[in-house]
Amino acid sequence: MKSKILNFGVVLLLAIALFSCVDNKGKQSVEINTPEEVKKAEEKTADIADQDFIDGMTGKIWHNYLEIKIALTNADADQVQDASQSMVASFSEERAELKAIAQQLSETSELEKQRELFASFTEKAGPMFENALSGGTIYKKFCPMAFNNEGAYWYADIEEINNPYFGDKMPNCGSVKKTIKK
Repeated sequence: MKSKILNFGVVLLLAIALFSCVDNKGKQSVEINTPEEVKKAEEKTADIADQDFIDGMTGKIWHNYLEIKIALTNADADQVQDASQSMVASFSEERAELKAIAQQLSETSELEKQRELFASFTEKAGPMFENALSGGTIYKKFCPMAFNNEGAYWYADIEEINNPYFGDKMPNCGSVKKTIKK
């Protein structure tokens, strides 16, 4: 009986080895893009962080901040809430004020309220972003027409203007006020 089980086991292992070595070339594919296709794809790619920070918490918050900025630019209140919820989880206790603003952002679905909270968050988080940057470039931008011409700042990882306060109504309103490079 043991001999039959052992023989069956050996046959099973040989079968597995044989089928695992089957050539899967028919299932592989390679896509070669022209430079024009690559450039077009880059234009459609969201601006996600290529910056380094002195601590992991700031890096995570920066990544979520950019997601929120993009969502506001696209007038996507649900995505703002999702990214804000992720941001809340990134905070340590010494940043309680910023965490509270992020929590409020995650709890409101009203786009204009989200934009106000984003402006408030930007004002308080800006020095943290600037002081913790250890590599790369970030841009501090300003829209003079936001909030009934009171104006508001935001940070971005690209120089191009994509206004989170007006979205598709005035996507290019604003200018770079400060370039922080390390």
